[in-house]
Amino acid sequence: MTGRINSIQTLGTVDGPGVRFVLFMQGCPLRCAYCHNPDTWDFSGGSEASATEIFEKVKRYRDYFGEEGGVTVSGGEPTMQADFVRELFELCKNEGIHTALDTSGCLWNDKIEKLLSVTDLCLLDYKMTNGADYLRYTKCEKVAVDKFLSELEARNIDTWLRQVIVRGINDNAESVKYLYDVADRHSCVKKVELLKFRKLCAPKYENLGIEFPFGNIEPTSDSDIKRLLEAVNK
Repeated sequence: MTGRINSIQTLGTVDGPGVRFVLFMQGCPLRCAYCHNPDTWDFSGGSEASATEIFEKVKRYRDYFGEEGGVTVSGGEPTMQADFVRELFELCKNEGIHTALDTSGCLWNDKIEKLLSVTDLCLLDYKMTNGADYLRYTKCEKVAVDKFLSELEARNIDTWLRQVIVRGINDNAESVKYLYDVADRHSCVKKVELLKFRKLCAPKYENLGIEFPFGNIEPTSDSDIKRLLEAVNK
């Protein structure tokens, strides 16, 4: 089976535990205002490769994974190509390689359910903490993400909740406390990550000839994150 691939990062260290082979899939139905990869939106972009071809690349880096590392599939939205990702993850599982799915949780169907059966870890991008902001800044319904999280809980799949913190949008204690409360209500959640909003992606928007919606917002600092964690006693 072939999938549409945007890019590959061979020695990633920020998309799951340990050192990871990170595969970025092409195509995304969302339009997040702070998206770092607008070049992944177009479903006809990228290049085609088979799951077997990608797995052959994975095996070249297996010695770097150690006990914690493995393969992470991100995007774009990888669940849009759930059959392809499932086939890749099956190949990984057969070789004892850890699998992680980095998803917005915006979709749910039978294909995704089958994909989760070979997923060791889900990096769930819980982008906002209220429905209005979710729809305004991502074009996604928050209820869809909550459903996805409930499915992860039902299947006892280890989950990391991740949220990009943007100044003036969700950089307040109330929002962050809500996020941690969501984590506390789900035993599958093993970690919460507050990610800094950055603008390294700005040239991509310029090259694509589209406006960067948060282009006028200052990047989030380490002190911003520290302040929020202290405010919620984390």
